[in-house]
Amino acid sequence: MEGSTKRQGTAALALGALGVVYGDIGTSPLYTVKETFGPATGLALDAANLVGAASVIVWALMLVVTLKYVILILRADNKGEGGIIALTALAAAAAGKTPRRRTALILIGVAGAALFYGDSVITPAISVLSAVEGLQVAVPGLQAYVLPLSAAILIALFAVQSRGTASVGRLFGPVIVLWFLVLAVAGIVQILREPAILAALNPLRACEFLAANGWGLFVVVGAIVLALTGAEALYADLGHFGRRPIRLAWTGFVFPALILNYLGQGALLMRDPAALENPFYRLFPEALLIPVVALATAATVIASQAVISGAYSMTRQAIQLGVLPRMRILHTSAVEGGQIYMPAVNWMLLAVVLAATLGFGSSSALASAYGIAVTLTMLATTVLTWFVVRHAWRYPAWVAFSATGFFIALDAVLVVSCLLKFMQGGWFPILLAAAIFVVMATWKRGREALLARMRADDPPLQPLLQSLLSSDLPRPARTAVFPTADPDAVPHALLHNLRHNGVLHRTNVILTVQFHDVPRMDPERALQVERLLEGFWRVRVNCGFLDDPDVPRALLDCKPAGLDVNLYETSYFLSRETVVPSVGGCMSPWRERMFAALSKTAGSAADFLRIPHHSTIELGTRVQI
Repeated sequence: MEGSTKRQGTAALALGALGVVYGDIGTSPLYTVKETFGPATGLALDAANLVGAASVIVWALMLVVTLKYVILILRADNKGEGGIIALTALAAAAAGKTPRRRTALILIGVAGAALFYGDSVITPAISVLSAVEGLQVAVPGLQAYVLPLSAAILIALFAVQSRGTASVGRLFGPVIVLWFLVLAVAGIVQILREPAILAALNPLRACEFLAANGWGLFVVVGAIVLALTGAEALYADLGHFGRRPIRLAWTGFVFPALILNYLGQGALLMRDPAALENPFYRLFPEALLIPVVALATAATVIASQAVISGAYSMTRQAIQLGVLPRMRILHTSAVEGGQIYMPAVNWMLLAVVLAATLGFGSSSALASAYGIAVTLTMLATTVLTWFVVRHAWRYPAWVAFSATGFFIALDAVLVVSCLLKFMQGGWFPILLAAAIFVVMATWKRGREALLARMRADDPPLQPLLQSLLSSDLPRPARTAVFPTADPDAVPHALLHNLRHNGVLHRTNVILTVQFHDVPRMDPERALQVERLLEGFWRVRVNCGFLDDPDVPRALLDCKPAGLDVNLYETSYFLSRETVVPSVGGCMSPWRERMFAALSKTAGSAADFLRIPHHSTIELGTRVQI
């Protein structure tokens, strides 16, 4: 009975993984073959090239997705969590024995996270556009409506994000199951009509094809790489579904369906070269085109939803690791803590997605921009995996190199191939990622400088508390909580409260919320309570980068350690710093101005820490950096 229940749970998770994990890579057949034989590659549409290109696609999926991600990288979990932030934390903890190496690893991870946002913009735009473009195949007169309809679908998709993904998520799995079944059946029908395409299953045909193209192979691979976009999602969603369901869904269903469809498109083009206009939709008879367009649109919306949700999760992790300013986070599910909505991220993402959609105007134009951010993220993931294999798993250097060296070389080829499309649109995600990286680096450096500047003027903690105990200040019978970034420094809000209100509460708590390089903090290490002097306590709330801090709940949990807090008789004193750029500071003037602007737009600390507003007092101070 227990085994049956476990199998049912695995099957349910595998079904969920189909919708969330494989939506992006599952919609790649909409445009990959079309772009592989597009004008940019210069490939002749003959049988040898069709078999060779199909063979490269099949074996790229085998090498990059199956061997690299499904077999190797899914093993590199950080306490069950995946994604480049979790991998960076794991690599830095294991290999960051020196500050220089740790900084280098964190920079690689932050760069990979910044590149993820480029993917978050291109994926919804190209996916929805490629699906809606099927209308002009079914009814050529509708061509003028493709762009406005795509924009309307995208606006609607982002507009409903605040409602959460729980109700829509239940539909993800069944819709994507139907989508992959349609992919497989359509491919089989064409393969039966032209079985010669099955020669593509021989890896030698891929090698012959690449060798025949010489240096031109980089141009061809730059188009074929579109079949791999979405592979990073297998690892990013590890914490949501687990290793076994993700592997089961890929090997048992997704991989075979994709191979059959790509082979089917190749078989179709061998019989009818004119189908290159849109080889995916030409797989179907005219009577089925409208239903297939509707299904493809639903599949691309699901793929886009997964990327949007990933952008929220990535942003929250970046905030909690201190590389982005606080933003408003809304939880859309009372059960699933990972289901969140971030209004600022949502609307900024929509604005850039619409700009990309309207600016590029077609899926073919967007295909030139697609791939660079994805392949660079793949390369960063493989490099970080080397450090995990070598230092976290403690394998010899030759084993670590054997496990990752081939994939690093393969990723490098994919990156170079995509960089050839830089001037045709590849600059767009790189420019976007560079801007986000500068923001992240500026915020992290600025916060370090701000804290250092504030500590420089702080009096020593223990002598100050001793002097306060011997003073004759009024002592209201309440609890005062002073959140501060440095548990060993005097909170500025405490000094301001003494200066302006002239009172010292009976119970005073110096509270620090610290985020660590683990996804979730072990319960026994989540809270540290220390009695400093009579009426003074120091509390450290330790969180992982996937944990949501809840200060009132943490205060209630302090009771076993002797700190009994009545939340109805508690006030929270927050210090809000106004940053003033200065000449000759720690950063260049434009970065100091950027940091000052980011500080002004940072979300409320009370919201971030879940502190009730009616019990919060904010005291401001001006700080030069």
